[in-house]
Amino acid sequence: MSRILYPLALILLIFWAIGLFIYSLGVIIHLLLVLAVIFIIIKVMRRNRHS
Repeated sequence: MSRILYPLALILLIFWAIGLFIYSLGVIIHLLLVLAVIFIIIKVMRRNRHS
């Protein structure tokens, strides 16, 4: 029985690490999208001011 627990624990640990990485990556992607929208708004506002 203990022979099965170690590989199972290793597999669960790997899945946990992958899930944590994907969650962190999702947060980073959302932050980059928000920054991109802010920069687009600033660029449009500056263009309208110069026109």
